[in-house]
Amino acid sequence: MAAPELTSLRSPRVIAARRLAKRSFRAKERLFIAEGPQSVREAIGHLVEVYVTPDAAGRHADIVDAARAAGVPVLTATDEVIAEMSDTVTPQGIVGLCRFLDTPFEEILAGRPRLVAVLAHVRDPGNAGTVLRCADAAGADAVVLTDASVDLYNPKAVRASVGSLFHLPVAVGVPVEQVVSGLQGVDARILAADGAGDRDLDAELDRGTMGGPTAWVFGNEAWGLPEETRALADAVVRVPIHGKAESLNLATAAAVCLYASARAQRAPGGCRSVTFS
Repeated sequence: MAAPELTSLRSPRVIAARRLAKRSFRAKERLFIAEGPQSVREAIGHLVEVYVTPDAAGRHADIVDAARAAGVPVLTATDEVIAEMSDTVTPQGIVGLCRFLDTPFEEILAGRPRLVAVLAHVRDPGNAGTVLRCADAAGADAVVLTDASVDLYNPKAVRASVGSLFHLPVAVGVPVEQVVSGLQGVDARILAADGAGDRDLDAELDRGTMGGPTAWVFGNEAWGLPEETRALADAVVRVPIHGKAESLNLATAAAVCLYASARAQRAPGGCRSVTFS
């Protein structure tokens, strides 16, 4: 097995990659790090370089081959170098340097989306990535992060999306008022998800009001949506709690809401099997 090409933690490549842990450097370079085989595999079309240990290169030869076939440089590195580039406690031996891939909001509107997840005031990167994954699984057409939400390219958000970041258009940094008015302009119904909402999700489904183009607005993990944001929505909808649970966390509530809309918008049958991880 060939010796690693990157061995020094002081290598300019390693230093540059490590700096991307900070949002300001990511914004300046318009680059971010994708960690692990799943993320790197899904990121092939957006990669600048791949760094991989010799052992991981053997385990994930398909990813290495795909990257090289796409013209992406692949450099082998020591475990210590990969650990320095990574944000995780137990790196998986492969990381990718990726270009930013957010989509202009106007481009999303031009596609007249039927199902959109809007993250307004969401601050936890793990939650943001998980909601993005839920939106992808539910077949949403786009995700929008408002200007008050977490950075899409935060390492925790990228990991939590488990590759879904690379599957659907995502707009970032859009004021919530602009998001709502733009989506209403393409005939989307704006539903604010809130535990204190005056509409019940089950009742909305029973009324048959969920089948049209819809944008769900999800708020902050701790205090939900401010009154001024709820006031922008066409309806404020709560997920009913049928048992004794006090509430649902953000990602779980988002999954319930998005799948309710997806089910209402689609004819029965034809869905793929579900796997859990």
